[in-house]
Amino acid sequence: MSNYPRYAIYYAPELGSDLDRFGARLLGYDAFDGEELPFPDGILQAVPYWRNATADPQKYGFHATLKAPMSLAPGKSEAKLLDACAAFASAPRTIPVIRPVVGSISGFIAVIPAEPPPELIQLAADCVSEFDSFRAPLTEADRARRNPSRLTPVQRGHLERWGYPYVMDDFRFHMTLTGRLDTERRDPLLAMLTERFSAIGLKTLAIDAIALFRQDKADSRFRIVRRYVLQQAPVSGTRL
Repeated sequence: MSNYPRYAIYYAPELGSDLDRFGARLLGYDAFDGEELPFPDGILQAVPYWRNATADPQKYGFHATLKAPMSLAPGKSEAKLLDACAAFASAPRTIPVIRPVVGSISGFIAVIPAEPPPELIQLAADCVSEFDSFRAPLTEADRARRNPSRLTPVQRGHLERWGYPYVMDDFRFHMTLTGRLDTERRDPLLAMLTERFSAIGLKTLAIDAIALFRQDKADSRFRIVRRYVLQQAPVSGTRL
């Protein structure tokens, strides 16, 4: 079994932003303060099974995974991890910018990039590699939970090397809104959530921050410990 607390490096929208409120209200949970939120008006009447549909992503809060949940390795501490997050965020980099859309991924519905830019893939890869020294080795229960027999050989290699199968070339940025749904339920929900997302008018999204999340116990929800704004690399001037 994993040891607790567990930590994860996620992208989380700025507190109070339209995207933050959109996701947190739909999940019924605010990871910034750990409080439950009322679902948007009318959604339980329109979708009676909405509470069940969002039960799994609600545990994690509205986020996109950059470094998957991990127990800390021996000799590591939350204070050291916080320092590492601050150092990572302060290193200048090109900030990824995406065109966010609502789509279906592996049977669930999420906010995803219309076209993931290479800077986003690089940011995720950097998080996976640079925070890996904080990760405790996988237990057999951790491996079994990932269903290795259903993974590709490359994904099984990622699981052994990085503790998570969906990294590097297998990384797909997504901010989950529902659990896995059958097609009969997923298609009408996809249409409804696409319409709701369109209403906030978000045409572009800069992935300009990382957030350290913590889960205290197996039955606890993840909460944000601290959010760090990433340092934009200087833009080269044009010579006249």
